[in-house]
Formats: sequence, C-alpha cells, structure tokens
Amino acid sequence: MVKFAPWVFVLLWSTGFIVARYGTDDAGPLTFLAIRLGIAALILAVVAAVTGAPRPARPQLGWAAVAGLGIHAIYLGGVFLAISWGMPSGVSALIAGLHPVITSVVGRFVLSERLRRVQWFGVALGFAGVVAVVVDHFLDSTAGLSAGALLASSCSVLGMSAGTLAQRRRGGRTPLLWGTAMQYLAAATVLGLGALVHTDEGFHVTARSMFALAWAICVLSFAAVLIMLWLLQREAAAQVSSLFFLTPALSTAEGAILFGERMGPLAMVGLAVALAGVSLTLRSAR
Repeated sequence: MVKFAPWVFVLLWSTGFIVARYGTDDAGPLTFLAIRLGIAALILAVVAAVTGAPRPARPQLGWAAVAGLGIHAIYLGGVFLAISWGMPSGVSALIAGLHPVITSVVGRFVLSERLRRVQWFGVALGFAGVVAVVVDHFLDSTAGLSAGALLASSCSVLGMSAGTLAQRRRGGRTPLLWGTAMQYLAAATVLGLGALVHTDEGFHVTARSMFALAWAICVLSFAAVLIMLWLLQREAAAQVSSLFFLTPALSTAEGAILFGERMGPLAMVGLAVALAGVSLTLRSAR
C-alpha cells in the first residue's frame, strides 16, 4: 500500500480534469461540484456512523473545514470555472500542477519541514517538467485562455497549497472518515452559495452528466482524496504535493486521446523529467 498508493493516486487524480470537461457540458461548474461534494459528505458520514469510526474533536472539525475550503472549494471551483470558460483540460492541469512549488517553499517555514538538497533538486525537476508541457501547448495555440479562466486557475493553485498545508499542520490526527466528510460538507456549502451568486445553469440529467458525477464521487472524492489524505498523515506535505507534478502530462495525454488535444514531443520529455523529479522528492525527508 505504501509503495503503490502514490502512483494510484496520481493516475486517479489526473482524471479529474477530464471529468471537469464532461461535467461542465451539462451542468454549471459550481452546481456540479456542490452536488458531488454534498453527496460524498452524506455517504462518508453514514459509513463513519455505521462503522463506529472515531469522532474528531471540535477543533479538529474546524481545521478540517478550513482544509476542505482550500482543497475542494477553491481548488476544484477554480479548475471547473476555468474549464467551463473555455480553458482546455490539459492547460488547466498544467497551471494547477505548479502548486507543489508553493507548498514546498511555504511548508519549510510553516511546517518546519526540511528537505535534502536532492529533494529540492527533485522539486526543480518537477517544475521544469511542468514548464516543458506548458511550452509544448503554447507552441500549438493559446485559444481559450481568457483572463477570467487564467485568474480562476491561479486561485485554484493558491487554494490547493493552503489546504494542503492546513491539512498537514492540523489534520494529521483527525479521524479520516469524519474529517473528510467535514471537508466535503464545508466545501459543498460554500460552492452551493457560489452557484447562487454565479447564477449557474443548474444540473441537466443526461447520461454524460450522470457518468461524470458518479466517477467524480466514487473515484475522485472517495478513492483519490482518501488516498491523498492518508498519504498526508504519513509523508511530508512537499513529498505528497510533488505527486501533482505528474498530473499535467497525464491529463494532457488523456485530453489528447479523448478530446483530440495536442501532445507533442516536448510534452513527452516534460513527463519524463517530472517523473524523475517526483522520484527524487519522494525520498525520505529528514
């Protein structure tokens, strides 16, 4: 589990940008997310209650809500809004993939997590790999990159970094099931209010929207997020965040297969460089 969990997480997480592309075709982005996270929160709460899972203390619930707002409300909300405003799924993944740099640098001061030189070199390699994939895309086209979409993607990066640091600093001892349910509930509440202000187009029941919702709940909200939180309880924030360096190239590859989005030789080189960077950063921190 310890050996393979990071790579399973990366593969599952990369599909989130594809789900955002499908989900926003038949639903408003914030409405889709509010429904997804609300259902996920309810299911997790029922499972936790039936299995008698340990209940967190009140301060732990508060920090779980804070982490949930960053990881789910701001991050996912920014990604879905950007894609709904025309940004290609691969480009959205590329921008979101920059958050490990922020997490690694800030984590050194907030969490007192010290990385070896070889791990910092891994962070640099991961960043270089993301840049390579970004350059590859922009050599092809800049279509769909409106100011609003870029702003939404930038906010998603900051939200994910803040949520990851909050979870690592205060959420390490929070019971996993109840803590995650609180994260989803807090995010669903904020996203639901945002949908009202944003005047989302609602949720249209189609085969595509229902499949996207089912995948988002079962694969992303349950499998991928629980693996990520489990990893954060055992690894440094910078190490877990370094896994996100892989998602841009993987999401670009998935977008190329499903939507015909271009992936050139430079993107393939970027994936290889990012793999090397993750391998170095995942070495034990001191």
